[in-house]
Amino acid sequence: MALKNNTKKISPVKDMKYYQKKFWQVFFYSIGGIFLFFLFASWGLFGKMPSFDDLENPNSNLATEIISSDGVTLGKFYNENRTAIKYKDLPKSLVDALVSTEDERFYEHSGIDARRTFGAAVKLGSNGGASTITQQLAKLLFHGEGSKFILFRLIQKAKEWIIAVRLERQYTKNEIIALYFNQVDFVNGAVGIRSAAKVYFNKEPRDLNVEESALLVGMLTNPSLFNPVRRPEKAIKRRNVVLGQLVRNNHLEESAKKILERKPIVLDFHPESHLDGTATYFREYLRDYMKNWVKENKRPDGEEYDIYGDGLKIYVTLDSKIQEHAEEAVQEHVKNLQEEFFIQQKGNKTAPFVNITEAETDKIFKQAMKNSERWRILKADDKTDEEILASFKVKTKMTVFSWKGDRDTIMTPLDSIRYYKHFLQAGLMSMEPQTGQIKAWVGGINYKYFQYDHVGKGSRQVGSTFKPFVYATAIEQLGMSPCDTLLDAPFMIRKGRHHVTEDWEPRNSDNKYRGMMTLKKALANSVNIISAKLIDRTGPEAVVELTKKLGVTSEIPVQPSIALGAVDITVQDMVAAYSTFANQGVYIKPQFISRIEDKNGAVVFEPVPESHDVLSKDVSFAVIKLLEGVTEGGSGERLRTEGGGSGDHRWTGYPYVFKNPIAGKTGTSQNQSDGWFIGMVPNLVTGVWVGCEDRSAHFKSITYGQGATAALPIWGYFMKKCYEDPDLQISKDEFERPENFSIKVDCYSAPKHVATDSTDTEEQNPDEFGL
Repeated sequence: MALKNNTKKISPVKDMKYYQKKFWQVFFYSIGGIFLFFLFASWGLFGKMPSFDDLENPNSNLATEIISSDGVTLGKFYNENRTAIKYKDLPKSLVDALVSTEDERFYEHSGIDARRTFGAAVKLGSNGGASTITQQLAKLLFHGEGSKFILFRLIQKAKEWIIAVRLERQYTKNEIIALYFNQVDFVNGAVGIRSAAKVYFNKEPRDLNVEESALLVGMLTNPSLFNPVRRPEKAIKRRNVVLGQLVRNNHLEESAKKILERKPIVLDFHPESHLDGTATYFREYLRDYMKNWVKENKRPDGEEYDIYGDGLKIYVTLDSKIQEHAEEAVQEHVKNLQEEFFIQQKGNKTAPFVNITEAETDKIFKQAMKNSERWRILKADDKTDEEILASFKVKTKMTVFSWKGDRDTIMTPLDSIRYYKHFLQAGLMSMEPQTGQIKAWVGGINYKYFQYDHVGKGSRQVGSTFKPFVYATAIEQLGMSPCDTLLDAPFMIRKGRHHVTEDWEPRNSDNKYRGMMTLKKALANSVNIISAKLIDRTGPEAVVELTKKLGVTSEIPVQPSIALGAVDITVQDMVAAYSTFANQGVYIKPQFISRIEDKNGAVVFEPVPESHDVLSKDVSFAVIKLLEGVTEGGSGERLRTEGGGSGDHRWTGYPYVFKNPIAGKTGTSQNQSDGWFIGMVPNLVTGVWVGCEDRSAHFKSITYGQGATAALPIWGYFMKKCYEDPDLQISKDEFERPENFSIKVDCYSAPKHVATDSTDTEEQNPDEFGL
């Protein structure tokens, strides 16, 4: 039997060459693996990578800017409040602070700082990351914060490096800095440096000083933690760290740093909101317009523009200074007049409504409750009508509007409705008659609380401001002149004539008759009989036809009563119609957009003005001379005189004492529910309406409810501000007289006797309409 050999086989000792071979195998495999890892990542095998086009045009979610004719940003439409800015508009202090704090070797590397990356790897990231500005930009543009899972995080880091290198090839260093500043979020609704400078300091980035630049750069590490509004102490400490970095990188002297770091944070905090700012009503009107515009005007790729993210620039016709004066005029006068309204409503059981029953009052309030957001929300929660109505009678804490600022109070939702029904509203629009460009648009008194637009949406009864359309028809069709006379005496249009279903006998507001009158004097004093006689001669059809040519889109009844203003028309349409007279008979549709550019500055839309001839130059000038009579000796005379009149203590900005030619017309509707004034100078036509939301809410007498008291002072205050503004060129010249003008407009008038306040008897009473 053979013996088994149990001797163990001894392995030979491995020499150095073996280990060297293994080392190089592992090394090259590792290098190869890393190379393949980055190669596969660049190919998009670990997730989509940005293409060349993506790098060339990154999706930056830019806000659409609304820019006035004088270059002021009036507002924005945005998902994120971000507006792009170029490097040349960044102050040196801001760029130095960013590079010194976030990436000291920014100008030396090509997207990745190898020294910092190696140092961070050795310390396992315990001393902070090593992301360059370019890497941070790559993360902001293409994948955000990233995953917490280590494997996915490594993949995202690799992609970030690749994108950073590509960005460095695609853009200059300056462009990368500008892109970075346009992307970063500074909280409080400020995304991008331009928004941040506006929100925190109410200035453009180029105007930031050193400490302000340091504060904003300091926020970048953790904007919420270093929020200067909520955590000013932390923000100061972080700002001072940035100032120290500026010293370290030789951008700031140590002595200057010691002075700056002792300074407190001085903010001019203006958080931007769609509800606040300038031209709020106009911006909302524009937003509605743009919703339809994007459907009709596509991007080059065939997709619709996104007004909240495509970074459009909408250049509008509004002038920021004229808009500012208009908003101030509305605010100052309506606030003043509101005091009188509250005084007159004391003791009124149906306040703020006049001459209606309690049952009618209850009906108005019930409808208001059903139209409220509260009702909508509770209805969506399957509450019954009885439960919802009961909730309107439960007291609750709320913040309400007042002319002295927002007021915290406790009241029932029903009482809050009654409270808001008391407020006088207003609408104002200014337009250049020669171009159709709208220069000011004030749709109400406060968009945050009252969002109904009384310029573009609100059709209200125009009263005597309609009469010039009747006079213009008579001059054009009957060959009459402002100096022709008619008899102011009792007058009746019999049943059957001009579609009248019953005998119609108009009356003057004071029930008096003045005998023979020129048309100029009759219009100046809003004599109803003369207007009725004129429409009887022309026929209501001719007046309606002319009014339509003047751009009025409202339905106008073919009845003689329209001669006294029984017609609902918007402020926008009325201003455009009057502008036709100032533009020598040529109607131009109101324009509010000059052009629209995409984010690269290419013009994508430029509207073509719509216009057509309506009246001859002679007829238009004759109407202008008629309307000048209103301010020379009629219901608009207060614009020129130093005397007062009824309601004088509510005449905001009075006296005006204008000396230049002004054509205009006041108007007051039934029961003083609507007060109007439309005034014209050669290069600016402005219409003003004042009244309550409900027509049953109004002043008890014509003293305060008439157009001469409710609306005209806004026009006067507004024009006074415009004339005082050296940057504006509002005309004080005569209206242009046509060549070979032959219509008689310079009428003899007898010497004036004791002056009376003609405006108190200027308008019609409810019985005058014959409706």
